[in-house]
Amino acid sequence: MAKKRPQTKAKRPQLTEGEIPVVGAREPCPCGSGRRYKACHGRAAAHAVTELVHRPFEGLPGECDWVALRELVPAATVELHLKGGLPEGVPSVTLATVLPMAWPALRRDDGSVLLGLQNDTSSGDISRDLADTLQRALTADPGTPVQARRASAEGARLQDLLDLGGAFEPVVHSGFEFWVPDPENAAPDVTASLERANAAAIPTVKLSGVDAAYWCETPEKNHLRWVMPHPEEQLLDALARLHAAGWSSLGEGTRLVGSFRAHGLTVPVWDLPSGVGAEDVEKPAAEFAERLAAALATEAPLTADERRARGGLTNRQVTLS
Repeated sequence: MAKKRPQTKAKRPQLTEGEIPVVGAREPCPCGSGRRYKACHGRAAAHAVTELVHRPFEGLPGECDWVALRELVPAATVELHLKGGLPEGVPSVTLATVLPMAWPALRRDDGSVLLGLQNDTSSGDISRDLADTLQRALTADPGTPVQARRASAEGARLQDLLDLGGAFEPVVHSGFEFWVPDPENAAPDVTASLERANAAAIPTVKLSGVDAAYWCETPEKNHLRWVMPHPEEQLLDALARLHAAGWSSLGEGTRLVGSFRAHGLTVPVWDLPSGVGAEDVEKPAAEFAERLAAALATEAPLTADERRARGGLTNRQVTLS
């Protein structure tokens, strides 16, 4: 019987934590442990990439509008302001709800940048993913889209790149003509794509008298969806006080029906009769904002009726993100 050769273990190169590269999940970990990457240093890397950031837009100007444009508004654009100004050769940077072909970003022929907001992201931090896309778009060749990729867990966030003192002023569009510089003279295939996108867009209007409230029209009824910055529990208490007192509507035939949760914020939703337009709810919404402010300032415990109202509102919450 042949003798077994004595096994000798070659010394593996030992790498420091800062030197561990990213490899395939099933490949041996470069640290030399002998384990697969996903069971060794890849575990921490995956956790860092997928850990959910509850409020990714917190600290940005217009946080409530960021949430609305991400989840509720079909067609809108916002001019973005960068820290230190725009790089040479980039005349403008514009945030858009959606871009053609669901591109994460586009560097136009004139060097301007369009950054798409309503895209799938590979990590749990939308802000970091968008910042990575924006940085690549700023240096992309003019006339090319920017593709999606997994952002580094140590990469910059939007809060690091944008001028936090700049205004955030969404412009809601009736369609997606902003995709192309000259839609009237666009190629036939581009025109057909625009027509399909426009047909699927729900008519939406941003109210001018209150922040981050958006009216929309659907075949059955209209709605007002209002993204609010207040802590969820405090806001639900305030809404319950108003609902129990009969002060939660926006006028005859309107009804507070529930709320969405989206990116750490709460979005109360009202049903409106089909004949009620955006201009019809401007004054009622401003009056409701005053009632809500008073209810938010109330510290007394909820009454039995208010607790029942709160339970009803809580049961009709839907989480979007």
